[in-house]
Amino acid sequence: MNAEHTNFDLLYNPRLTVKEFPQIVERWQRDSEKARAALDGYLDVPYGADATEKLDVFRSRGASRGLLMFVHGGYWRGFDKKDFSFVATAFCEAGITVAMPNYALCPAVQVRDIVMQMVQAGAWLYRNGGNFGAPAGRLHVCGHSAGGHLAAMLLACLWPVYARDLPKKVVRAALSVSGVYDLRDIVKAPSINGDVRLTERSALQASPAFLPPATDAPLYTAVGEEEDEGFHIQNRIIAQRWKSVHRGDIPCPGDNHFTVLDRLAAPGSPLFQAVLRMMES
Repeated sequence: MNAEHTNFDLLYNPRLTVKEFPQIVERWQRDSEKARAALDGYLDVPYGADATEKLDVFRSRGASRGLLMFVHGGYWRGFDKKDFSFVATAFCEAGITVAMPNYALCPAVQVRDIVMQMVQAGAWLYRNGGNFGAPAGRLHVCGHSAGGHLAAMLLACLWPVYARDLPKKVVRAALSVSGVYDLRDIVKAPSINGDVRLTERSALQASPAFLPPATDAPLYTAVGEEEDEGFHIQNRIIAQRWKSVHRGDIPCPGDNHFTVLDRLAAPGSPLFQAVLRMMES
C-alpha cells in the first residue's frame, strides 16, 4: 500500500484510530435494546418494496413537536437502524417523534442507490408522519457520519422532480454530525472504498459539496474535537460551499468519531439542545 493511500485511510477511517470502537458499539447495542423495550414504537414499518426499506418510528411522550429522521452511519456499508435506537430516547422524552430508516449496504448497492432510498424514506415520512402523531410539515433530518452525508443530500434534493405531490421544502432543516461531503477523498482510502466502490465520477455525483442546496433550509454541522483530521477537513468544505444555508457549527470538545454520537443522545449536551432549537425554527 502506498503512502498516499495509507494517509487517506488514517484521515477517514476512525476504526483504525479509536481503539475502544468495539466496546462503544456494544454499549450502543445494549442501550438500543433497552430503548426499544421502553419506547412506544413501531418497528420495521415499510417505506418501500425492498426488504431493506423499513424504518422504526418512536412516538413522542405527549404531544409531538416535530418529526426527526435520524440516518445512521457506517460508511454506507455497515450497521443497522436497530443499533441506534438509543438516540431516540431523549428526543422522545422532549416531545419529538423519531424515525430511523434502514438502507441497503455497499457493496450490494452503490452510494447513489442509498441516496435514493433516503429520498424515498423522507418522502414517505413527509406523507405519513401524521399517522404517528407528528405534526404535518415538521420533518427535520439528523445524520451521523455517512448518515451526515445523506442528510445533506436530502437538502440538495429536488423533491417536486422526484414526486409531483411534494413541495420544494420537504425537509425544514438538517444537522450533519461528522459528515462527509466531498466523496472523492473516500476513493483514495482503500480500507473503506474496497466495499463502497466509488469512482472519481460516482464520488463527484454523490458529493453534496458539488451540489447546490435546493432551498433555503438551514444546515447545521458538528464534528468531534478528537476526530480524525479528514472529518474536520470535510466540515470546513461544506461550511464554505454551502455558506448560503450553513447556519452554525456545534463544538463537541473531547469527542471522537463515535463518542460524538453519545453527545447527540444526551439531553443536557449542546448538540442535543441544538437539535431542539433547529426543530423549533
